Amino acid sequence: MKKPTYLIFALALTLAACQPSSKKQTLNELKQSIEADFEANTGDYAIAFKDLSNPDNQLYINEKETFHTASTMKTPVMIELFRQARAGKFSLSDSILVVNEFKSIVDSSAYTMDIGEDSGEGLYSFIGQKLTVYDLTYEMITVSSNLATNILIELVGAPNVMTTMKSFGANDIQVLRGVEDQKAYELGMNNTTTAKDLAIVMEMIATDKAGTPEDCAAMIKILKDQRFNDIIPTYLPDSVSVAHKTGSITKLHHDSGIVYLPDGRKYVLVLLSKNLNTIEEGTEVLARVSERIYSYLNQ
Repeated sequence: MKKPTYLIFALALTLAACQPSSKKQTLNELKQSIEADFEANTGDYAIAFKDLSNPDNQLYINEKETFHTASTMKTPVMIELFRQARAGKFSLSDSILVVNEFKSIVDSSAYTMDIGEDSGEGLYSFIGQKLTVYDLTYEMITVSSNLATNILIELVGAPNVMTTMKSFGANDIQVLRGVEDQKAYELGMNNTTTAKDLAIVMEMIATDKAGTPEDCAAMIKILKDQRFNDIIPTYLPDSVSVAHKTGSITKLHHDSGIVYLPDGRKYVLVLLSKNLNTIEEGTEVLARVSERIYSYLNQ
């Protein structure tokens, strides 16, 4: 017996309601949801996202707000190391003495690093011995060694790092000094950045413009060995690889990186935070934002 038309229509509506929605989230909807998350949590946040496989996919929130760089400034230092090595000023295989005495940028007075404040504490056992420039660079990035950072900044010169960043168009990154220069800190002479500028830096590496293709590949390899993985990679599948550099000090936590998807796509993501109640809270907020970006790209 033929069913009445209204029954067929009602059945069609029921079946449609049971099907999962095929409507994809728009970029604007994604932005609104992230802004809502930022508003709902204590602290100040910024994001810069760019899909390198599709330039139409870009998302920025507070991207020009200034943040203390914490250890994210170590990526620009690494770029300058590779640049000067390529220019023949030294070789990455050259040996360099591991020391723990540095000069303040305020008055050139000496200061030393506190092993208790350094995540790369293993390097302190090499004081008085020699390691290669490459080994120190690897320690600076992968375990965020402050001791290695200061040795390398003295090698390349902080002003040279900034000159190279400005040549990229990253005009708001300030790499003024090494770590634990208390006199400089007290005078407000700090390393600062914006999410936008860190994204420029990461894009330059990802697109082989931060150096030769060989040098950029070597830098990416180091960044992929990052030991601190509690923001960008946390909620991403194991099949996704991330070349990134984190940074944290009191009440702030950052991550800046290049995300490589299994299908060959890649994107740059920078997540910054400050004025947090707790590092853990800010870390979770940013890790979930990273997850949302990934989910948006894989709808």
